[in-house]
Amino acid sequence: MQLHRIILLTFLSCLSFNSIFSQDTNTLGPLVTDRPDATESPTVVPKGYLQIETGAFYEDAGDDTFKQKTTTFNTALLRYGLLDNLELRVGWDFAETKTEINGTELDDVASGLSPLLLGAKIGITEEKGLLPEIGIIGHLFLPFTASEDFRPETTGVDFRFSFAHTLSEKSSLSYNLGAEWGNDSPEAAYVYTIAYGYSITDTFGIYAELYGDLPEDSSANHLWDAGLTYLLSDNIQLDATVGSGITEGQNLLLSAGISVRIPN
Repeated sequence: MQLHRIILLTFLSCLSFNSIFSQDTNTLGPLVTDRPDATESPTVVPKGYLQIETGAFYEDAGDDTFKQKTTTFNTALLRYGLLDNLELRVGWDFAETKTEINGTELDDVASGLSPLLLGAKIGITEEKGLLPEIGIIGHLFLPFTASEDFRPETTGVDFRFSFAHTLSEKSSLSYNLGAEWGNDSPEAAYVYTIAYGYSITDTFGIYAELYGDLPEDSSANHLWDAGLTYLLSDNIQLDATVGSGITEGQNLLLSAGISVRIPN
């Protein structure tokens, strides 16, 4: 399935969701999502609500000698508000990776499920003047839940602190700091993100972001992306993203998705 077909199916699905939830009269305001950028929000899902964030992305990485093209068809993340300041998180992706060597595509295609993500987000404090809104997020990545092509030998772990500042009625600044261990490597990679968001209208927003990681014993990776979001209602958001690497590695990133908050 090509990426443009996935985007079309996403759009048609969102129309169905909109008809279901357009009559919702809750007073929570618009949903706050953890997609499409790499920066996770410190805001937790309201208690008793389920939020589904999913989409597809395409990544072209490598050089003329060795290149990998990965299409991820379902970047599903389920977030459930268990307490006023605690949400539970479950995620699972299905991906397909094609490899090219010297411009020739290999017959073997890696495909299947990534390790299941289990985690939680805790809201630490709300924004107060110069003090940002703060949250902490942690995940486990369970290797036995992955397909053979994407199954690591060891459990992956990540955590990050998330911060958000309101700059004006239309703009905001968010950033994350954390670390991750995975891909069967014992070295930690220190993670950073910083994203600027701007609301053009009440429903249409744009953002730009820098992010990356600094492994203990390897070269740092720095990337950028930018995109837009569109609110169909307070409970449904569409998004689209384009990005690339600043350092060598990622040539192109394309992404599109939908987020839905299911009323209590």
